[in-house]
Amino acid sequence: MNWKGILVTISALFISGSAMAQANLLNATTPEMVGVKSEAQKEADNDEPLPYGYVDDRDILWSKTIWERIDLDERVNFPFYYPIDTVGIGKDRRSLYDVLMKYAKRGEIDLYADSYFTEKRTLKDLEATLAKVDTTDLGYDQLNAGEQISPEYINRRDLTAAEIEEWRIKGVWYFDKRQGELKYRLLGIAPVAPDVNFIDSDNPDLVELFWVWFPSVRDILHEAKAFNNKNSSRPISFDQLLNARRFNAYIYKEENVQEDREINEYISDNALFQLLEAQRIKENIRDKEQDMWSY
Repeated sequence: MNWKGILVTISALFISGSAMAQANLLNATTPEMVGVKSEAQKEADNDEPLPYGYVDDRDILWSKTIWERIDLDERVNFPFYYPIDTVGIGKDRRSLYDVLMKYAKRGEIDLYADSYFTEKRTLKDLEATLAKVDTTDLGYDQLNAGEQISPEYINRRDLTAAEIEEWRIKGVWYFDKRQGELKYRLLGIAPVAPDVNFIDSDNPDLVELFWVWFPSVRDILHEAKAFNNKNSSRPISFDQLLNARRFNAYIYKEENVQEDREINEYISDNALFQLLEAQRIKENIRDKEQDMWSY
């Protein structure tokens, strides 16, 4: 068995270990017993994200950083979007946005302002981006009369998983001369939603809410399981979904000498040509692996 077969075998073991979301389902006599592991299961549970191998800078012959857009309207990307209504569904099933927000509110993950990860943000800093607070006319009447505004005259709208329209990811393609192949490493992810202040208007602008350094949240995303439409007894983690690139994405920016300008900055008002340009960038990256073996 070659090294690729070994990696596939190890991945299969990790995937099989992730099938504990419905532990004890067929043996439970009460609903409270569903998901409760036995002592033997706890001892045998070694479900951890597959660690990245060390890559020395001298082993990288070529690399290219790209930014991609994951459109949540596409069926293949639904596992990142649903469920959006968590009232009538089990607590073990949450969307990717809900998972990140849960740990962000606990202060267990770092949020960044942009994809270069140079400036951290807190939820308080992002409050104007994540929520809209408005006062009704009756509230303004109270304010003009010198009275304190009653709480019922203040409307607050928080962004939820239902408003997330896409995810943007940043990653690097590189050719590893030691392994002799082209590889991909995901670096960051960001939820994108309409501007909360104009969310009810026609065609509101989409904004990046925050960026998360992906390697730092792999443990969290490995524990969070996405729904597997082909086999519900074998859920797959968000970490596995993203690392295996089980999604459809479009390149919207690559690193370049012109300050990493986006495709729509030099191809404007033509969605077809923008898609063709994204495809051209993708094909150039793919061709690099073949070019490395050309003499």
